[in-house]
Amino acid sequence: MVGVSLKCGDCGALLRSVQEAQEHAELTSHSNFSESTEAVLNLVCATCGKPCRSKTETDLHRKRTGHTDFVDKTSEAAKPISLEVPKATADSEEAIDVDMSGSQPEEMVEPEVDKELLKELEAMGFPVARATRALHYSGNANVEAAVNWVVEHENDPDIDEMPMVPVSGGGGASKSSLTPEEIKLKAQELRILALRKAEKEEEKRAREKIRQKLEEDKAERRRRLGLPPEDPAATKSSAPVVEEKKSMLPIRPATKVEQMRECLRSLKQNHKDDDAKVKRAFQTLLTYIGNVAKNPNEEKFRKIRLSNQTFQDRVGALKGGLEFLELCGFEKIEGGEFLFLPREKVDMVVLNSAGSELTSAINNPFFGVL
Repeated sequence: MVGVSLKCGDCGALLRSVQEAQEHAELTSHSNFSESTEAVLNLVCATCGKPCRSKTETDLHRKRTGHTDFVDKTSEAAKPISLEVPKATADSEEAIDVDMSGSQPEEMVEPEVDKELLKELEAMGFPVARATRALHYSGNANVEAAVNWVVEHENDPDIDEMPMVPVSGGGGASKSSLTPEEIKLKAQELRILALRKAEKEEEKRAREKIRQKLEEDKAERRRRLGLPPEDPAATKSSAPVVEEKKSMLPIRPATKVEQMRECLRSLKQNHKDDDAKVKRAFQTLLTYIGNVAKNPNEEKFRKIRLSNQTFQDRVGALKGGLEFLELCGFEKIEGGEFLFLPREKVDMVVLNSAGSELTSAINNPFFGVL
C-alpha cells in the first residue's frame, strides 16, 4: 500500500510531506522517520472552515470559538507522499532576482508578549530576555507555563537572548504560523513524550537506589540489635571494615546537604496530596538557585520580596520553602520584608548541592516515599 504520511519514530507524530518532516526535525532534533499508510487527521470546522490535525486541536478550537460541528475530510486530503526533497524552483529563482534588484530582507522584531505576565516574571528575578523568550515559546499562557519552560530550557545557549520574529507582511509564500495556543499544545505533546522516556529511566534508577537503601537499613538495624548479618558469607569481609570505621568516628551532626534533603522531603510530606503544588515549588526553588548561581553579582537575583503573591503561592506558603532558601544562605532583612543573599555569602558549592537535590526531588518519582 502506498504511504500517505511520514511517521516520526521518536514521538509518533504524522507529517504530510518531507518538508514538514524537516521542520519537525529542526524543532525537536528527532531523526527517525518512516513512510506510513496512516493518513494525517483532517477535521474541518463546519462553521469557519479551519482544519484541525488532531483531536486535541479540535478540542482547543471548540473551547476557543464555541464551534462544535466538524467534518472528517481525512480520506479526501490523503495523497501518496513524495519522498523527494523539495528543490529550488523557478519561483525561488525569481525571488532571488527580486532580492538582488533592491528589496530589503524581512525585518525582524521582538515578539509581543503579555506585559502583565512579563512584569510578574521580572518580579521573580528573571531577565527581560529570558522572560520574553519563555512567554513567547510557552504561548503567553500563564506564569506557571513560562517558569516550566525556563526550567526545561535552563541549559539552552540562547536562553538569555531576546527572541526575534519576522514582521508579518502581505503577499509571498510564507509558512502558515501557529497560534500561541497551538504552539503551547504542540510543545506540551513533545514535552510529555520526552518526560515519559526520562521518567522510565529515572524510575529504574530510583528503584535500584531504594533497594540498596533498604538493604543498608536492614543491615544497620541488625547491627544495632547485635544480630549477625543476614548472609554471613557475603558480608564477612566487608562487615569488620564498616565496624572499624564506625568505631573510630564520633556521631556527627547532619550536613547541610542532608538538611536540604530533609527539608524537601518534609515539604513533600506536608503536601503529599497535591503533587502538582510540590513539583511547582521545587521547580521555582531551582529557578531561584539557578539564577543566583549564574549571576552571583546581580543583586536582583539575590533579593526576594516575601509579600510577592506569586512567590507566596509557589514557595512562601509551603512549609519548608523558606527554610530551604535559608539553608542556601538567604536571610530576612528590612523587618522581614525581603529574603536576601549577601554577595560575600554566595557559596557555589552550596548552590550546586541545592540544585542537585532539587533536580533529584523533581525527577525521582520515589522521592520522599521512604
